[in-house]
Amino acid sequence: MPAAAYHSHVAITTFSSIYTKAYEVNVTDKVTFTIAIGNETAGKIVLGLFGELAPKTVENFVTLASEDGYQSKSYNGSLFHRIIANFMIQGGDITSEDGSGSISIYGEYFDDENFVLNHGQPGLISMANAGKNTNGCQFFITLVPTPWLDGHHTVFGKVLDGMDFIFRIGSLPTDSNDRPVQDIRIIDTKTEKVNVQTTLE
Repeated sequence: MPAAAYHSHVAITTFSSIYTKAYEVNVTDKVTFTIAIGNETAGKIVLGLFGELAPKTVENFVTLASEDGYQSKSYNGSLFHRIIANFMIQGGDITSEDGSGSISIYGEYFDDENFVLNHGQPGLISMANAGKNTNGCQFFITLVPTPWLDGHHTVFGKVLDGMDFIFRIGSLPTDSNDRPVQDIRIIDTKTEKVNVQTTLE
């Protein structure tokens, strides 16, 4: 089960980041997801990815978000299978759709690339994992700052557009396993190479 699903406040070793204030980062790729709630198209989100800071992680994500995907599997048609209010929404399990699956362009898992960026604000995109060096296809988007995840999950992007929609998803009803009562499914994907900047806090 991806560690991102656990909302723990256990103290962790302080992570020393080279970034302590608001700063600019380069966005190398944009990924747009069109998302349906139940049977209705509900909105779009635009994700900006940091291919200079996390090139391996971004290459994996962009490949899985592309039209062809990887080994006939892609984010198109996949679910956001877990919502924890005031924490994060999690998706990307393109093999089993329940949080138990893993695949990447590097194998079933790939190593943690780095922990350069902290989870210091809502709207950050980070890799879900089941512990050290178990990155695959699953990712999560923060709804609040989540500093207890620093040093454990690789941040590799930010929501550029559609954060209000992300918050709406984050408030939807779930069952006792944090699974949304209604399916929240990516029904279209688009990838684009860009060269723009965005600000992180």
